[in-house]
Amino acid sequence: MTTPFFQANPDIIKPYALMDLDDTLFQTQRKIDAWDLPTTEAKNLVCATVNKQGEPLSFMSQRQAALFNWLLASTDLVVVTARDRSEIERVKLPFDSWQVLTHGAIILDEDGALQPEWQQHMYSKLAPLQDKLNQLSEMFVSHSKSEQSHLVFTPHIDSFNNGSVDKELTIYLAIKHAQKDHQALIDLAEKLPTLIRDFEQDFYVHVNANNLAILPHAVHKRHAVQFLLNNHLDRQRPSFGFGDSLADLPFLQLLDWYGMPNHGQLHERLSSQSC
Repeated sequence: MTTPFFQANPDIIKPYALMDLDDTLFQTQRKIDAWDLPTTEAKNLVCATVNKQGEPLSFMSQRQAALFNWLLASTDLVVVTARDRSEIERVKLPFDSWQVLTHGAIILDEDGALQPEWQQHMYSKLAPLQDKLNQLSEMFVSHSKSEQSHLVFTPHIDSFNNGSVDKELTIYLAIKHAQKDHQALIDLAEKLPTLIRDFEQDFYVHVNANNLAILPHAVHKRHAVQFLLNNHLDRQRPSFGFGDSLADLPFLQLLDWYGMPNHGQLHERLSSQSC
């Protein structure tokens, strides 16, 4: 048998592009200034997200907008983000394929409907942890009320179906620092295992800039992407993706090719190791 040589084919097979959003395809003005991104003059900026009041919050550079337009035309673009279902509605970009939301706890299909098999799977994993998540929530709510506290605490909750009824479950806990003291969040992350019994058995902590997340081990972008690759995406089609965070790396490693923007947590870690 002779192996054929490559021949160009006009019938293009669209690859899957599995993409993180915040700080990968767009970012706030504060980060644009901090990273000194090119093509971010006011006339070139494109609004990508709005805040709860409907005001512009995050922006694409001219280059990012061109990349996103190319992705829409040339790939099957799958969103993979920490944003939950309410937060993704504030992203003003057109998505028409699968969406992995809330760090992987939620999967929406092409029509925007919850994927039922994944819903039941996540229910089975999250339901046993509700007492511990509620205990942690009460601790942080109490702490955030003190005058000395600069922590802004947000529980992320969604509705899950166990096969018969829908029930609201806490998925993970998010903490920001009002003064953007990143070191304070790193110090808090180190203390968390002492706050609740068997913490590390049930949870892991992810810190990126001014965001600290306490997540059950079952909640991970990698798990959700693996589920899609195994059950819903065409194995014959190539896949690639981009992400800016260390938490993105495990899902990116499932793909045929992956990369990162030249800014952000993953880029900084790699740059520090290569020096």
